[in-house]
Amino acid sequence: MRSIRAMRTLFLALLVSIVPASSFAGVFLSITIAPPVLPVYVQPVCPGDGYLWTPGYWAYGEAGYFWVPGTWVLAPQPGFLWTPGYWGWGGGLYVWHGGYWGPHVGFYGGVNYGYGYGGVGFFGGRWEGGHFAYNTAVMHVNTTIVHNTYIDRTVIRNTVINRTSFNGPGGINARPNGQEMAAMHESHVQATSEQVSHEHFASTNRANFASVNGGRPAMAAVSHPMTNSSMATHTAYNNSAARPAYNTNNANRPAFNNNTNNAYKAPANNQPKYNEAPHQNVSQPHPESHPNNGGGEHERR
Repeated sequence: MRSIRAMRTLFLALLVSIVPASSFAGVFLSITIAPPVLPVYVQPVCPGDGYLWTPGYWAYGEAGYFWVPGTWVLAPQPGFLWTPGYWGWGGGLYVWHGGYWGPHVGFYGGVNYGYGYGGVGFFGGRWEGGHFAYNTAVMHVNTTIVHNTYIDRTVIRNTVINRTSFNGPGGINARPNGQEMAAMHESHVQATSEQVSHEHFASTNRANFASVNGGRPAMAAVSHPMTNSSMATHTAYNNSAARPAYNTNNANRPAFNNNTNNAYKAPANNQPKYNEAPHQNVSQPHPESHPNNGGGEHERR
């Protein structure tokens, strides 16, 4: 019995060592604990027109869970919105359901990622023709730079948020509604190459691992996706205003239907005992009040 356990442990160690960590690839790994709670952070200001917010999340790598900072990303094409990935319970395992781009926001586990992603739908903005309009009631936008904005305060409510990062027993109890089910069956586009590089870069920084930061990453959000170049180059990249209108790096990549088994699997156990920050009263959307693209009074400045 001990020899079987030893061989299983050795196999898992070998698997972890040869498979790159990526929440966007079909990788199956076994771990013993649920993901940590979501850290509290301030959203960086939107860098310019056409950028959409992609929330931070816990991915899994060689040294356990690591935080992938939230960031602004150029949509692969006008009209597309980002559905965040989420950890969910299924078949006695924690399974990562990868995020995707599509015309509507689908189910993301009921996880409250904040900044327009309150657990159901998206209330941070909407597409108006070929331009994205930002709801400045929930998004951090400099209106002297970004002029296509509107204000919809009806999606805001003050409540104590649940920072649990997974769906299932001991976590969030949520199931897809009709609109989310329809969105899940639409044709989707996978994460952009910038997003994949961003996650990989996060996996190379020990400070992002929960085993090091206790579930409180120092860099929880960034303005632009991080790359494998030096931090100096990354800083210069962040300050650059010369960006294309939309992300074209998916031009030759096929569309796909999101596979809910497209990620990591992990057996259940007790949640990790990380130091948790106290719950705070913050503004959250009413999930039942609006479709994915929101509503409200419009402002063009």
